[in-house]
Amino acid sequence: MTNADAQALLGNLLDPSNRADPYPVYARIREAGPLVLPDGHLVVFSSFADCDDVLRHPDSASDGMKSTLVQRRLADGQVVRPPGPPGFLFLDPPDHTRLRKLVSKAFVPKVVRALEPDITAMVGDMLDAVEARGSFDVVADLAYPLPVAVICRLLGVPLEDEPRFSHASAVLAQALDPFMTVTGGVPDNVDERMEAGAWLRDYLRGLIEQRRAEPRDDLISGLIAAEEAGDQLTEEEIVATCNLLLIAGHETTVNLIANAVLAMLRSPEQWAALAADPSRVSTVVEETMRHDPPVQLAMRIAEQDMVIGGASGGTAVPKGDTMMLLFGAAHRDPDAFSRADAFDPDRDVIRHLGFGKGPHFCLGAPLARLEASVALTAVTARFPNARIDGEPVYKPNLTLRGMATLPVTV
Repeated sequence: MTNADAQALLGNLLDPSNRADPYPVYARIREAGPLVLPDGHLVVFSSFADCDDVLRHPDSASDGMKSTLVQRRLADGQVVRPPGPPGFLFLDPPDHTRLRKLVSKAFVPKVVRALEPDITAMVGDMLDAVEARGSFDVVADLAYPLPVAVICRLLGVPLEDEPRFSHASAVLAQALDPFMTVTGGVPDNVDERMEAGAWLRDYLRGLIEQRRAEPRDDLISGLIAAEEAGDQLTEEEIVATCNLLLIAGHETTVNLIANAVLAMLRSPEQWAALAADPSRVSTVVEETMRHDPPVQLAMRIAEQDMVIGGASGGTAVPKGDTMMLLFGAAHRDPDAFSRADAFDPDRDVIRHLGFGKGPHFCLGAPLARLEASVALTAVTARFPNARIDGEPVYKPNLTLRGMATLPVTV
């Protein structure tokens, strides 16, 4: 496949018309094998084995500033270095290790389990309102407000401020899409992203100032206490960390809950089965993570020259090149899964890459699993005869692909 052919194939992923069903495009990319684009310093992996290999590889870096292309564009003045440090998701050890250790205290199993009664109560209140109406939008009435309320509570962000930062969060989530990597160009809304980022950083600095004056039992107060104890944490790192968690809390679990509802309603026997047997919920959640992952792709940088997929001869990745990992393709790989395109919580083994691997394994995975489990168990039990009442509408996001609306009649 020529460089132009590979770029055209990847361009299809950016096309919003493919957002509702990107899986045929993923299949074509996967069938073509790893896409190597030397001019773009890019290698695209789409098989399960290759993506898994990259995530586990010790020379696979998360810091985008190590990219040859980024460094070249910075030198040429084509891009501007982002203000402040990145969130720890985009850092490598030792900085990643230090920041993650501080934040992880808010996500230990004891803290997550303690949230379950409140999450259950919130879901119950939301479904009471749905029952009174007889129909609902899965995103607006359940999948969105639940994770947002939980992450706001954990961080200490006032829930009444949520409408103010939801727009900024949505705009910044689009910045994760690989537009520049694929096209070499700059997105149309780059100024809007810069403004959204600046606004959110200022908002978080204001909250930090409030918590310094009046500490509470929340993550922002905890990070401030760590900073003041000399734990090598700067205010800008606190801002970047809260920024990352806020966006993650807005987008990923929302997608997980909504995607699971859609998959089950498209296979009504699965909806009925969960309604009848709540113990099935964990396999429903994990199969949703595989079948329709909330995070469709990830980026890594080769910190050294690498070879991925050695069993089949391997694909060489030069130091500094970007590796794009298409989880949406890998999770439907017929070499890794039987009936790969089917939503089947009863398959013998459910595995996926949706929460990452190794040191970057998703810190919020236990919380996401809990929120989704409570929401899906409750909604199927309360409304065993629910049905889709129109086609879902998708947001433009590729990386954090998810629905904007999903109308359902109960």
